[in-house]
Amino acid sequence: MKIIVIGGGAWGTALALSAARNGGNGAAVTLWVRDAEQARTLAQQRENRRYLPGYALAPGLQVSAQPLPGLLAGPTPFDLAIIASPMAGLRGLLVQLQGCGVPVAWLCKGFEASQDGGPGLLGHEVQAQVAPALCAGVLSGPSFAQEVAQGLPTALVAASTDATLRDMLVAAFHSPALRVYANDDVVGVEVGGAVKNVMAIATGLCDGLQLGLNARAALITRGLAEMTRLGLALGARADTFMGLSGLGDLVLTATGDLSRNRRVGLALAQGHTLAQAVQALGHVAEGVYCARTVVQRAQSLGIDMPIAQSVVDLLDGTVRPDQAVAALMGREPASESV
Repeated sequence: MKIIVIGGGAWGTALALSAARNGGNGAAVTLWVRDAEQARTLAQQRENRRYLPGYALAPGLQVSAQPLPGLLAGPTPFDLAIIASPMAGLRGLLVQLQGCGVPVAWLCKGFEASQDGGPGLLGHEVQAQVAPALCAGVLSGPSFAQEVAQGLPTALVAASTDATLRDMLVAAFHSPALRVYANDDVVGVEVGGAVKNVMAIATGLCDGLQLGLNARAALITRGLAEMTRLGLALGARADTFMGLSGLGDLVLTATGDLSRNRRVGLALAQGHTLAQAVQALGHVAEGVYCARTVVQRAQSLGIDMPIAQSVVDLLDGTVRPDQAVAALMGREPASESV
């Protein structure tokens, strides 16, 4: 199988490295980056020192910055394309890929920012707008790039309405260190991947304020309820949120010290501004960019998401961390339910 991973950030590099290192059942893997100078540096150093330092690229992993249309139209076609850009880059890449005939899956998690005043869209909704003929899906789940690059045990979910693509993703990436499960609930998988980033900011805030393990457990549990409510309203299945892309990714991102979104919450709790918190990361924290879109989409559906709303208020600077906590704790008593 010939695979191209589009995007040379930490996660794209880690997944390309894993597939190439483990053979991916005979896969030949190319890592595509936008900048020719970055491609030359990666090829020479055999390491992504900017985004994933300390992990050597597998010997068989190719690096390219050739324009995508020409690369995909080459004499030996690719069997599978993986988009590893931030959510903001998905639309443009899908436009470039729409006529290539190669099955596509994306790794980005979140809602696209509102276009022309309309609702923010999930990845599959963007694809339906700009490249409806593509055979497409998403590869998601609880995963830190560093641990995948290190070869530590990881489990992901390959979601698509197309059974052939699900099988292809499993065949391409399943290995002794990376277990891939198939799922046809694309909506549920994408909602889980988007909302968990927002909840991780809230959990980082909770821990940064030293509110205790009881508060952390309550926040994660009620965050899962908010995630599920939104997912069900968008057509997802409830059981998906008890799986890898729901509960699994939420727990990892909310509690793991490698989580960028959690670190944003921790920084805000320590009195840093949002700009300072984001600058210190040096990477994209998707929860910062999609929190407002999550809340707007929920409001358009009549879905109550008080934790997500508190994160938006905090990011906007309209409340202090202690005020956000007080507002959540001061809500009227209610029955426990989704």
